[in-house]
Amino acid sequence: MTFNIRYDNPGDGVNAWPNRKDWVASLIRYHGADVIGVQEALLHQLTDLDARLPGFARVGVGRTDGKTKGEFSAILYRADRLTLKDSGTFWLSPTPDVAGSKGWDTAIERVATWAHFADRRTGCEWLQLNTHYDHIGEAARQESSRLIRRRLLTLAKGKPVIMTGDLNTEPTHAPYRILTTESLQDAVAPLADAFVTSRTGSYGPTATWNAFKAIEANRRIDYILVSPSVAVEQHAILPDMWDGRFPSDHLPVIAAITGICR
Repeated sequence: MTFNIRYDNPGDGVNAWPNRKDWVASLIRYHGADVIGVQEALLHQLTDLDARLPGFARVGVGRTDGKTKGEFSAILYRADRLTLKDSGTFWLSPTPDVAGSKGWDTAIERVATWAHFADRRTGCEWLQLNTHYDHIGEAARQESSRLIRRRLLTLAKGKPVIMTGDLNTEPTHAPYRILTTESLQDAVAPLADAFVTSRTGSYGPTATWNAFKAIEANRRIDYILVSPSVAVEQHAILPDMWDGRFPSDHLPVIAAITGICR
């Protein structure tokens, strides 16, 4: 699952985090995801989810200082199902190993958090990556896509990849194409969009942005991308609501993936 949970902004009024946190946790529990990539999460929001999601552990750091400050692109996972073998975070910048670094035309620090998992039942291993692209800089989004594909070559070491994220870009735009079709040296092969490759199609709306108001047509900016070898059985964009309100300004996206080991 990928889920931009919207940062805790008191100015959101009725949609502020204290009014949504139980809904966000309930949605995650109900849909039964083993791994969730969250975006825009502040530390206290993650602590709130920790208390409401027993059995889950997480990795990730704040994008501002590489520790606790700023938003996290954290990865939550079921500790009873998965073994964490390694993890880390890098910055979407020309100096990706420098905490808090920015580059290109980005407005804000941006990060990608990764985790090397092994399934306790099957032994299958893969590299999970979660990210949140800049909302302003087009050059930053394109360069972030190139950086991620190159980093994945080193991090995955031939293992399958599952990538989640709010990319702030639509499928017709260059940052998406760089991830999914562009020929790139010293990089992993282009990734496949689970929305497209799901064997049963995609359930739900075709957009993921709602601004706490209504789902905006064609605004699909949240993705689950996978290595070409990975089989996707199901994919859904979840329009769940409580009392007529969304739990976030983005819709969560979930996929059932069965073909990691072949």
